[in-house]
Amino acid sequence: MSQHEGWTGRTASALQAAMRLTNEAFAEHLGIAVRTVAGWHQKPDLKPKSEMQQLLDTAHDQADPAVKARFAALTAEPKLDLPDGSAADAELRLSSDPTIVAALDWLDQHAGWEPGTARRDVAARLVRLDVRALQDRGVRRGRVNQRDTARALADYYGTTTTGHGRYAARFGSTTRASTTVFTHPDWLDLDCPLIPAHDRLKLSTVTPDDHQPMNEESAGRAAQRLAEALALGNRMVNMPLYRLLDVGVQRHQLGGNVGVTNFVGYVVTMDLLEGELVDALTTNQPIGPGTLPLRDAYLPDLASVLDVSGRMCAGGALALTAIARPADPFRGEADYLLLVQERSGHVINAARRLAVIPKGFHQPLTDYQADAQIGATLRREMEEELFGRDDIDNTVGNQRHADPMHPTRLSDPMRWLLAEPGRLRMECTGFGLNLVSGNFEFASLIVIEDERFWTEFGGQVRANWEAAKLRQFSSLDTEGLEELTNDVAWSNEGLFALLQGLRRLQRIGGNRVNLPTIEWETE
Repeated sequence: MSQHEGWTGRTASALQAAMRLTNEAFAEHLGIAVRTVAGWHQKPDLKPKSEMQQLLDTAHDQADPAVKARFAALTAEPKLDLPDGSAADAELRLSSDPTIVAALDWLDQHAGWEPGTARRDVAARLVRLDVRALQDRGVRRGRVNQRDTARALADYYGTTTTGHGRYAARFGSTTRASTTVFTHPDWLDLDCPLIPAHDRLKLSTVTPDDHQPMNEESAGRAAQRLAEALALGNRMVNMPLYRLLDVGVQRHQLGGNVGVTNFVGYVVTMDLLEGELVDALTTNQPIGPGTLPLRDAYLPDLASVLDVSGRMCAGGALALTAIARPADPFRGEADYLLLVQERSGHVINAARRLAVIPKGFHQPLTDYQADAQIGATLRREMEEELFGRDDIDNTVGNQRHADPMHPTRLSDPMRWLLAEPGRLRMECTGFGLNLVSGNFEFASLIVIEDERFWTEFGGQVRANWEAAKLRQFSSLDTEGLEELTNDVAWSNEGLFALLQGLRRLQRIGGNRVNLPTIEWETE
């Protein structure tokens, strides 16, 4: 199909993006000056001269089918009446977001593209995005529940003979929950105090290359993810992340090693697996090896799940928070307040799902060695997600303090909790690898033992932007908690942490707790 007399600066730039060439390489391919190619970006409505039209016709006609398919997608008519936008406008928007710039550089490098190729590709996709269609897709994704993903990944991965299995638990005699958390009996009921003597995850001096296999399809999916994140206004900051290199978890002891990687590499690779799975479920596609291209490439079997050093294995810590409350003439006997969050739609991880709180990626702030402890992440997340400290939220601004968790910078509630031993109890209750995206999950329990805390600081406990709302439950409300564990809106890791936390609280909570027996198993 000839494009003669139909080319503009915009469509010429789209052909360049489809061919994934720099300005210099595209100019050389056409046999023209680099400034001419640059001019097409600057003036997208410019109509090239006749001889340039013929050169573009030839380049298009001689391109391979994959290039033609990308070009067709990039030049398709938008599905919305958009303002008079252009790829040049989109490129300017891309260049103003430092996280997107870092992600584009990462994508160029790992896809083997010439520098600047990812920027043009994402810019062209951004111009053509139908935001309402993305929002509709978000609604469809929200209808896929925790049980759906657990069943689908059970079909995809099957079983193993290593002693590992997917975490499941019974709450009393009637409720049974299955999850996608791949665990082992030795990784459960850890009862591990999150203090330095027991919390011994260490930073490795050498981090292996985190290169992910990236073919044309996975690179295109990564570019699409970046365009969609910009269009939907998702908060995304290129922060350092701990990457798990080996697991050394046992009862009363957390061990193993972590390295450091960047968030952008995770978000355009492993974090795409959940969306691919959920989209397949919304269209009733069969789930199994060979049906999910990204999963087949990044996390194809249970051996790859366990091979944490051979892949990108980011993750985090999350905890069930239990706050002792005194007896109340209206509420009743002394109990623990249990907090559950409904996650915002703007978060990268577990959007619009139920989760325990706090929940966060395991990442360093300033002391990379000390921050490798799981307790360090949970204390930081308590300050951010429960006590309202915006200055340690790296999605809001850069961290400039040498010690963000210095006692003089702590919130009043946290300073009170740490002032005397026995006021705050933090334990890791279990560990697993989430089959949804390969993440490591350290499930924990935070117990505020001193009931004076709620009287003095209860009014200051509030969620940050990551939560759409908070819900509270009483540890004496057996029926309400059974209904909660049976809710299909949970994230898999959240349900894992809830059940392990309740199981531990039942043993240590005394008269403040009224719970049935909770028994786990691996499937």
